[in-house]
Amino acid sequence: MVIDMMLRRYLVRCRYLAVDLLHGSAFSVPHASGVEHLVQAAGRGATYTRALDLGCGKTPKNPFGARELHGVDVDYGVSAEARIVPCDLGIEPLPYEDASFDAASAFDLIEHIPRLIYLGSERRYPFIQLMNEIYRVLKPGGLFLSDTPAWPRGSAFVDPTHVNVITTQTFSMYFCKPHVWASRYGFAGSFVLRQQAWCGENLVSILQKN
Repeated sequence: MVIDMMLRRYLVRCRYLAVDLLHGSAFSVPHASGVEHLVQAAGRGATYTRALDLGCGKTPKNPFGARELHGVDVDYGVSAEARIVPCDLGIEPLPYEDASFDAASAFDLIEHIPRLIYLGSERRYPFIQLMNEIYRVLKPGGLFLSDTPAWPRGSAFVDPTHVNVITTQTFSMYFCKPHVWASRYGFAGSFVLRQQAWCGENLVSILQKN
């Protein structure tokens, strides 16, 4: 049984490597065993007092080990006792003051945030809006962790509610120095990409507020 499990894991890694080689990203983005090592490398021993988990459901995740954890979700899991408040992410502003958090995280969320919608004759960019809000509520030097299915992994496409396909260059080219190309669509911040790696099917990216 142990040998079978090891063989299956080996075959899965071989499949990932084959896809990476096909799309030219095998050597630009490494593989990691989990987010813990990436958080440690990005934070370099930092401590986090207050963190926010976006789209948290009933159980906010705490990858930064913050002493005070908050969560937001559109409706599922909302609880004042658990510090989970309602927010339609990408449409409504986050219900927090500027520079409120040392860190923020989004697990399996970004792929559900539309890139473009129309409300009557008004054009909106919910993904850009959400990134603006994340930037706003982070303290200077604060970290944002995104853990999301991404291209070319099949999991980025199979779920019919996945409307925002992320690539290994989405954050680095559009939201981070030196390019920040999302500024042409209204992004007002400037992140630095600290860590990025594949963890199974998901791409984990850790950005730092400039």
